[in-house]
Amino acid sequence: MSVPLPPPELVPLSDILPSEPLLLMGAGPVPIPHAVARANGVVINHLGETMDRVIHRVKIMSQYAFQTTSDKIMGVAGPSSAAMEMAISNLLWPGRKALIFKIGTFSGRLGEMALGVGADVTVVEPPVSQPITARMAEEALRADKYDVVTLVQGETSCGVLNQDVPQIVKLAQAHGALTIVDAVCTLSTMPMNMDDWGIDVAITGGQKGLSSIPGVSLIAFSAKAWDVIENHRQVKPHWCLDAIRSQKFWGNQQYHYTAPVPGILALHEALRLICEETLEKRFDRHYMSSKALQAGLEAMGLELFIPEDHRLNSVVAITLPPGVNSGRLRKYMSDKFKVEISGAFGLNIVRIGQMGEQCRSHNLFKVLYATGMSFRHEGVPVDVSSGMAAIEQHLVRDLEHFVD
Repeated sequence: MSVPLPPPELVPLSDILPSEPLLLMGAGPVPIPHAVARANGVVINHLGETMDRVIHRVKIMSQYAFQTTSDKIMGVAGPSSAAMEMAISNLLWPGRKALIFKIGTFSGRLGEMALGVGADVTVVEPPVSQPITARMAEEALRADKYDVVTLVQGETSCGVLNQDVPQIVKLAQAHGALTIVDAVCTLSTMPMNMDDWGIDVAITGGQKGLSSIPGVSLIAFSAKAWDVIENHRQVKPHWCLDAIRSQKFWGNQQYHYTAPVPGILALHEALRLICEETLEKRFDRHYMSSKALQAGLEAMGLELFIPEDHRLNSVVAITLPPGVNSGRLRKYMSDKFKVEISGAFGLNIVRIGQMGEQCRSHNLFKVLYATGMSFRHEGVPVDVSSGMAAIEQHLVRDLEHFVD
């Protein structure tokens, strides 16, 4: 018996996508440069000589991005959550203890993964919108002995910055624990020094600060973490995410599974652009762009969800006033202004991203105007003109950082 064609008319993708693409100003994915888009359209042999050269260069450029001399850097054919799973499943198993510092959805996800591989899990969670402090970490580490400590540098789900990451990592190290740090929305947007801070595993995704495509992520292991992995030879719960097997491809260019070739090529170009810009200039561009956006939002009369002293610059969360519906607000913004921002995971906020190509002056003006007019459409008496003036004042001061 033959299966009939599906009822809807068969049309090319160009007939489904909007005629004017949405400007992606949410918490990810973000717009990608032309060089990244071109690379993502190329397919080559994943085991050939050309790919060997690409992998070698990706690892060298990743060392710069992570600020590490480790050669145990691997791409993961999956989202940032897959890189999280590789970290968790290679360092935790039944009988091992994990201390999870949770400040939102994604830092909490690491705890869920740790439970999934049978580890003994303890979760420390401060009140909503608060970071993990070094004092909290020290108290938790004194209470018990742990094999692994996990935390995020920046919590994408609510916009909190864990500014005490360097101190927390040193404390964990002093107590004999390995550290896994989620730098998904922070790598290349703000300082993150894997070696100097003593981080054992750092992970990131392609679709945020790197301005590459979703679905290919990066993970870097310290020598100490790799020693634990090499000495634990039991069967891993994930074949594809087995770090020893993955190293065959990323370290020795041998077959593991068919690599996501276009995604790796896109990642190569994204990393190349970061190296050309330099981390210092990129950090400055992200910082000043986000500060300008924050000033514009507040000048309009909107309230930012996270206090300034621990506010994450790469994802800015806005508190929704009473009566404003997140879904309706964002739909109006995308339909009317072709700008897309993000909702949240149970919190009464919307989020605007400030990562990679989002941090360009023309994007700031467009997202600020679209946000202001959409809140006005919801009945919120914001002063859009004051917001636009405030953002312009900030940008004029540092105009050289916004040459598009």
